[in-house]
Amino acid sequence: MPAKVYTDKDADLNVLKKKTLAVLGFGSQGHAHALNLRDSGLNVIIGLYEGSKSKAVAEEKGLKVYPTAEAVKRADVIMVALPDTKQPACYEEDIKPNLTKGKTLLFSHGFSIHFKTIKPPKNVNVIMVAPKGPGHIVRRQFTEGKGVPSLIAIHQNPGKDAKKIALAWAKGIGGTRAGVIQTSFEEETETDLFGEQTVLCGGASALVQAGYETLVEAGYSPEMAYFECLHELKLIVDLMNEAGISGMRFSVSETAKWGDITVGPKIIDASVKKRMKRALKDIQTGKFAKDWVREYKTGYKKYNALLKKGEKHGIEKVGARLRSMMPWMQKRTIKGAQAAY
Repeated sequence: MPAKVYTDKDADLNVLKKKTLAVLGFGSQGHAHALNLRDSGLNVIIGLYEGSKSKAVAEEKGLKVYPTAEAVKRADVIMVALPDTKQPACYEEDIKPNLTKGKTLLFSHGFSIHFKTIKPPKNVNVIMVAPKGPGHIVRRQFTEGKGVPSLIAIHQNPGKDAKKIALAWAKGIGGTRAGVIQTSFEEETETDLFGEQTVLCGGASALVQAGYETLVEAGYSPEMAYFECLHELKLIVDLMNEAGISGMRFSVSETAKWGDITVGPKIIDASVKKRMKRALKDIQTGKFAKDWVREYKTGYKKYNALLKKGEKHGIEKVGARLRSMMPWMQKRTIKGAQAAY
């Protein structure tokens, strides 16, 4: 049975009208949620660590900024819009001491709750509102009178109002304009990790690199290998995004279609699916989470080394040169292996 889709008529902003909403962090998702909620007529404050460069940006947007602990103390609903790796320390130092009965903790991803790097008290609501798009799209769609489809989930509901709060928040950021689907912290976390590891990030980047290497090792020029294995990938992905796999096939040549349906399954074969299942099992059992927690607690050594190795791959050098010939394309520069927040 298809999941129920919640829309504007299912959510009531009045649930949040008399509450103070704190957004901890002012990055991609944080800024979009905060500004959209503010523009929906709700009382929003921002919580940031001392010395955060985001303070001036948030204040320039007209938002009141407080130290994280103070924001938690003042708020009824607290969105933890921080990276998974930063959440546990922030929770212990600033959030936990200021959580009181009746408050609501809100996340846009379930990692910290599902894998128990954060363990909230039983007397607070714990919910998720997760737009299925990056923050700048969430903000832009809202300003255009539209919205991004979103997920909600309820982990703890001692106040018996958690779902109403989640739906109201989703409405405040524009999610109910597009449609909201209810999931669980477990399902969202495990499917999200699986998708990014095996298809969206890990699978796609490894496939592109392997195709590039195969052509270059066979004597073809790096430029042709780049065009055929990386540059044109966006054209295909955009077609799939707009019309599904069948829609993409409708738009490409018969020769491309024949290669797709006969050669593709020989490359991504049963052995690949078997390894995907192994990756999923590592996510489900918590092995991936434990390994990742150990990695960031010990200084990101393997993480940084692997990122640096990837930056030195031949496809990066030829790609930078070819992209410089494409004035229509937005250029982005890597600022270092460890992302800054």
